[in-house]
Amino acid sequence: MGVGEEGGRKGKVEGGGMRNSVSQCHSVVVTAEQMGAIEARLFAAGMPVAALMEKVAGLVARRLQTLYPREQFPRVGVLVGPGHNGGDALVIARELHANSYEVIRYQPFDKLKELTATHAQYADHLGISCASQVDDLSECDLIVDGLFGIGLTRSLEGSIAAVVDRLNQFPQPVVSLDLPSGLHTDTGAVLGTAIRATHTVCLGLWKRAFMQDDALAFIGTAELIDFDVPAADVAAVVGTPAVQLITPETAIAALPLPRPPATHKYKQGHLLLICGSRQYGGAAVLSALAARASGVGMLSIAIPESLRVPMTLQVPDAVLVSCPETETGAIAHLPQDIDLSKYHAIACGPGLTPHAKSAVQQGLGSDRPLLLDADGLNILSTLGAIETLKPRPATTVLTPHWGEFKRLFPQTQEGGDRLELARLAAQDSGAIVLLKGARTAIATQDCVWVNPASTPALARGGSGDVLTGLMGGLMAQAIAHETPVEAAVRSAAWWHAQAGILATQERTELGVDASTVVRYLVPSLRSAISN
Repeated sequence: MGVGEEGGRKGKVEGGGMRNSVSQCHSVVVTAEQMGAIEARLFAAGMPVAALMEKVAGLVARRLQTLYPREQFPRVGVLVGPGHNGGDALVIARELHANSYEVIRYQPFDKLKELTATHAQYADHLGISCASQVDDLSECDLIVDGLFGIGLTRSLEGSIAAVVDRLNQFPQPVVSLDLPSGLHTDTGAVLGTAIRATHTVCLGLWKRAFMQDDALAFIGTAELIDFDVPAADVAAVVGTPAVQLITPETAIAALPLPRPPATHKYKQGHLLLICGSRQYGGAAVLSALAARASGVGMLSIAIPESLRVPMTLQVPDAVLVSCPETETGAIAHLPQDIDLSKYHAIACGPGLTPHAKSAVQQGLGSDRPLLLDADGLNILSTLGAIETLKPRPATTVLTPHWGEFKRLFPQTQEGGDRLELARLAAQDSGAIVLLKGARTAIATQDCVWVNPASTPALARGGSGDVLTGLMGGLMAQAIAHETPVEAAVRSAAWWHAQAGILATQERTELGVDASTVVRYLVPSLRSAISN
């Protein structure tokens, strides 16, 4: 059943609270302890352990036959661990054997749990061969990793670590059951060493490790195998989920669509974008174009005076607020007569340079919802993030990458659980903290939302400027429509990633610059809605 020596099975969650539907569990993300408690409820209610193992392993076996047909992958090596994860592996070995695969199992442990030992005995009866060393699997076409499941906390050492390291030298694809052996279920940390899987089937519910950037190189392609965990049991253990996935459904539902038939621009949000410098004029343009693509009713852009003409040519429908410049070409300060209260939201940071400190402080001193990115964050870090943000009367959204995050919150410990670190930062500052990464995490004081789909193509200069403009536009519309800012932030992160994904499909990961992402914003949303 995917249970390791030190744990039980794992789970997933859905946005907007639990309902009496199994599918609503698919956005829930659980810890090893929570998954163990959920499974304990199932067993206490009468679900036989052996029956659940048969069901889960049978689902995985059928999936493997689809992904790795016998004609192309006739020989399968199966790694058998001592716990119920090893039992899953043995049931899978039996099912593949019954479907004419040549199966070789490797059992590096003398002592097995009772149910796993029973399956091993039956595998002997069926004539499924048992290798004496891991190198005997080197000629297989596919490896199934069933050494350890969830709940592992001890580092792999000695002979078992040597087995894992040797396996990682094999060229063939490796499918891990529930989690690659050697990864910590919650933090995704490598416990000494770990299997580098090409494909991981997560059983029942998503585990936290799948949402941790450091684990992704070991997980490979991730897939959820749903074995119908009752939503009532998930809710009883998890309650209000601490970690949830952003789904296309929840992201689209929070967008300001459809618009009412009778409306006007002032009802569709007014964003003030504070951005740009003589050195980084392009950042201002990218942010402005993305804000425009968000559908915001009015867009005002505060820029240095020297950028007024080029910005007019790039974004002719925006209202330009020309600002005095420093000697370096940065915004010296916002105009003395500017009325920040007339804007629904302010987005501040792209291309500013550290010399625009006064403009950032003016934004921080306003009573408007405020988004800070790039040099807006760097300037905030010099002011003291927690001390500055706590008194703010309106919502603040921070969008740091890891380096900026550490400067903002210097108490951050290297190598910790990034989901928990983001939540603690949100709790300490009172802000919504979007921690960028392969699995972007959006933290409030109570919950962390993770965007599970993105692309490394977005690792390009200017990509963050696009996100700032898009998010700022959606925030302004949310305030105008009196809907939660947090939901707009989640939708922006998802939408931005979708634009990158669609662009990658048509241009490859090397051909997606920030200007391209802007061009794919509208097509990606249209595609997502139509699907």
